[in-house]
Amino acid sequence: MSSIVLFGPPGAGKGTQAERMIDATGLPQVSTGDMLRAAVKAGTQTGLEAKGFMEAGLLVPDSVIIDLIKERIQEPDAKNGVMFDGFPRTIPQAEALEQITGVTHVIAIEVPDERIVERICGRYSCGACGNVYHDTFNPVPAGGCTCGNWEEKRRADDNEETVSSRLAAYHEQTSPLADWYRSKGIFHPVNGDRAIDDITGDILNALRL
Repeated sequence: MSSIVLFGPPGAGKGTQAERMIDATGLPQVSTGDMLRAAVKAGTQTGLEAKGFMEAGLLVPDSVIIDLIKERIQEPDAKNGVMFDGFPRTIPQAEALEQITGVTHVIAIEVPDERIVERICGRYSCGACGNVYHDTFNPVPAGGCTCGNWEEKRRADDNEETVSSRLAAYHEQTSPLADWYRSKGIFHPVNGDRAIDDITGDILNALRL
């Protein structure tokens, strides 16, 4: 079993590229955030444990996240590995992951902080259908959302102060992890400040697909 890690700051486009890589790699996308929500909803033992931390406003411990991953890779669609979206975030998480599944490629989508702030702070969605728009890159059509029930919705934490804080935490936690994977010869940086198709092409090239 071998897996791929999509690595990069919040707003770098990992989710977008993961969706494009599913068909190319045959590997399912695995997001720890999605797994936590699914486990809590399903009421699994690990989900109930995670729920206690989440309801208390605490970070879910690495041990719980690792247990979730162990459960996830036992599912039939993960028999050949998975594509991790935004995990691991720290060296201890990466070391624990090594005991569960082999990682053949770490694709690092690199975007300057100022562009991340611009991307996240300018995004909003339709509260009726969930379609995502952006002040600069993808404004809502003149007639409103294509669903016909336009209702503008912006996340309270999509502001410059919060995004800058998240980026600072990302750089503090993940810089050592980048070097750790680079020393293993499986770290592949990709310029994420370009057209989506160009980024996809570089990722496929790094994966030799």
